[in-house]
Amino acid sequence: MLRSAPGCSRPNEAAAEPGYRPTYFLRMVQRHGRMEAARRLLDTPAPGEGFTRLWELGRLDLSLEAVALRDEFRVLCSEHQPGVACRRLVEYRYQG
Repeated sequence: MLRSAPGCSRPNEAAAEPGYRPTYFLRMVQRHGRMEAARRLLDTPAPGEGFTRLWELGRLDLSLEAVALRDEFRVLCSEHQPGVACRRLVEYRYQG
């Protein structure tokens, strides 16, 4: 799900956002790889701290959830993950 494509170098782009350091996410990517890290985060019952911090910064466009809903990455998700991503974004009133 996360490659070096537009919108997939987002961890790096997000890291450049003042007040946000995706330390946990990058550690997960290093430990499990990009796809598995993304799957694990989308399979959790609640959004992670990174998602919440991006919401506080008004930058949910950089979230894994927003990237996962893009057509080019949606096909890499399991059946339920796009719904999880969408619900989280709606819950936080993201309009992207």
